[in-house]
Amino acid sequence: MRGLPDPIGIIGPGRMGQGIALAFAMAGCRVMLLDLKPRTHQQFAAVQQQFMVDFSRETQLLSYLGLVSSAEAATMADRVTIQPPDQAADIPPLALYFEAVPEVREIKEDCFRWLSKWVDPDAIIASTTSTFLVDELSQSVQNPSRFVNAHWLNPAHLMPLVEVSTGETTSEDTVERLVAWLRAIGKVPVCMKASPGYIVPRIQALAMNEAARLVEEGVASAADVDEAVRVGFGLRFAVLGLTEFIDWGGGDILYYADKYLSETIDSERFKAPDIIDQNMRENRRGLRDGDGFYDYASRDIDDYRRQRLTELVGMLRHLKLLPKTGDAGR
Repeated sequence: MRGLPDPIGIIGPGRMGQGIALAFAMAGCRVMLLDLKPRTHQQFAAVQQQFMVDFSRETQLLSYLGLVSSAEAATMADRVTIQPPDQAADIPPLALYFEAVPEVREIKEDCFRWLSKWVDPDAIIASTTSTFLVDELSQSVQNPSRFVNAHWLNPAHLMPLVEVSTGETTSEDTVERLVAWLRAIGKVPVCMKASPGYIVPRIQALAMNEAARLVEEGVASAADVDEAVRVGFGLRFAVLGLTEFIDWGGGDILYYADKYLSETIDSERFKAPDIIDQNMRENRRGLRDGDGFYDYASRDIDDYRRQRLTELVGMLRHLKLLPKTGDAGR
């Protein structure tokens, strides 16, 4: 595919490695998948065969879902090559590698030391870890300016988001190239500083824990909690981001809600962050003030509202959740 490294390298034949391989193969890229775990030839052949069986099953599912044609599904596997570590000398120079080995620090460090030995010194190395900070892992990488964390969400070939976490030594060129390549295959990268849990896992951990507490406390059944999330929480935040939603309704609503929940449920769990207090003091409550998490001074607010509500109605229509109209109540 024009503008993309061809092929790209993936270390690890597990679920994440397979998902990333699918993502690039769908976009027409060749993929070289490396299995660094010491195995006999017979064991490697079994892993190779199982990977291709699983990969073929996923491509057929993509065809069933209408994302690729049956002909495209049949050729995607031809774009993937799997090699063991003893064939490292036969690997052509690649510009991009994704590390997708198990979440064990020693295994990852061994992987990075191996990569540092065999790959070009300016090749980008991106870890897909969901556990370790980029600065912790970069110590095992030669020329750490080309090292970055790229956290994909499962299923990696379908979920658009990739959280790109930079370290103290990560170069701007590394980030720019990786972001451009991810966008080229239809992904939506977001950049962030190194932080435990990234963005989505931190938010969803809090939300999932609170959902579990609602069931534990007997407030609602698991089914009703999930239904509320699907047709309420999830729908709104698929259109408006969380901070955007605070601005939309007004930061004062969250401020007073936090105050009430802190007093009635848990003073620490529902304590408003300092930025909410600060925005209240400075009259930066969102749309009504023209400023909040976003600056609305130069926006046409009516047009902005119409755009977001059009997106919401489109989702409601797709899910068959539009409100009843006409004589439904007669």
